[in-house]
Amino acid sequence: MGRVAAIGEQVRVAGLALAGVTVLVAEEPDAVRDAWCDVPEDTGLVILTPAAAEALGAEVLDRIPPLTSVLPP
Repeated sequence: MGRVAAIGEQVRVAGLALAGVTVLVAEEPDAVRDAWCDVPEDTGLVILTPAAAEALGAEVLDRIPPLTSVLPP
C-alpha cells in the first residue's frame, strides 16, 4: 500500500507519528491545501481530521490514489 500520512491539527495528528505515520501539521485551510501538495508520491493512505477534510473538499478527496480516511469528530 505504501506510506501512510496524516494531515490536520497538531493535537489530533501528532500521536500518529508514534506509529510511523508521516504527519503534516496544518491548522488553517490554506496550510491543509499546502500539506496535501506535500504528501509523498508513494503514499497509499492519507488520514485527515474533519477540519482538514472540509478544507480539501470532496473534489480532492474523491480522487484515488491516495485513499483517504477522515477521523471521527
